[in-house]
Amino acid sequence: MGNSVIVIGGGIAGMTAAGMISRQGFAVTLLEKEKKTGGHVARWDRLFPNLKKASEVLEFVKDGMTSVNVVTGVAVSGIARLDKGFAVTCRIQDEGSAMPSQYTADALVLATGFDLFEAGKKEEYGYGIYNNVITSADLEDKFKTGKAILTSEGKIPKRIGIIHCVGSRDEKVGNLYCSKVCCVTGVKQAMELKEMYPESTVFNFYMDLRMYDRNFEELYYEAQQKWGISFIRGRLSECAENPDGSIVLRTEDTLTGKPLKMTVDLLVLLVGFVPASGTASVADMLGLKTGSDGFIHPADIHVKNNLSGVPGVYLTGAVKGPIAISEAIADARAAAALIGEYIKSTVINNA
Repeated sequence: MGNSVIVIGGGIAGMTAAGMISRQGFAVTLLEKEKKTGGHVARWDRLFPNLKKASEVLEFVKDGMTSVNVVTGVAVSGIARLDKGFAVTCRIQDEGSAMPSQYTADALVLATGFDLFEAGKKEEYGYGIYNNVITSADLEDKFKTGKAILTSEGKIPKRIGIIHCVGSRDEKVGNLYCSKVCCVTGVKQAMELKEMYPESTVFNFYMDLRMYDRNFEELYYEAQQKWGISFIRGRLSECAENPDGSIVLRTEDTLTGKPLKMTVDLLVLLVGFVPASGTASVADMLGLKTGSDGFIHPADIHVKNNLSGVPGVYLTGAVKGPIAISEAIADARAAAALIGEYIKSTVINNA
């Protein structure tokens, strides 16, 4: 093997870690189950809080991966511990491919990321049932591709509702945690909708607004003062469809304590994070601990946040829980530094 690393997962964290490790002089193979790298960031248009193009961030990270062996279209089916290192067996997704089915390395980086909550599980919100109910990911795709954002009847939506915390902080679906970035995403998307349709009215329904990072609160202030976006504290209880395709919302304004009934032309569900589909199986292969939320536990959340507890196995990005892009990049750089130290010390000890 000789100073080699396998990164499992080709999202923003995995790509960043792979590039940083390769620039330390190590041989890096990145394994990604999809046909392209980039993960969720590749599907997004503009990023909070400064509306930077997601494509610019991805290009910056890709520019640092020139020496990385990128293998796409493969799913990890087995991981074995060797005398010195690991063997990763893959199931090749593309039929007729000549790619090897096994890769070996001295160390592993787990960057399997996250999936988005399946909005259809909240049947009372009408996703997949009512035509004018979409998710934040659907909306972001329209922003990115330049598609017109219209109702299913082909009309400009005059009243738009955005529902926060769909699949997060919800005991009924088993996700008690906050997905961290949904609040600011809702603010960003509301501003983009108003920019596109100045005459439309946008309502954000929230449990609590968690503007935790620098410039987030300013973005929230701008949404109200400049764009006239309304924020209503209350959780949607259910919705129904009118004969004309519009959506009736039933909720409670928890600041006034009064029930609220409202009709919107388009409803956007801000879906939260859940562990990626392959995270549990990879954790089982390596004997790693996961929490009740399904994300992998680091060795210590304060001082060993990139360590898995298994020598030679490192964690980065949303494999440990919801995380913003800037945090994922910083976290991946930290993991890359630690893995460099690990391999160098291993080489010295084995000399």
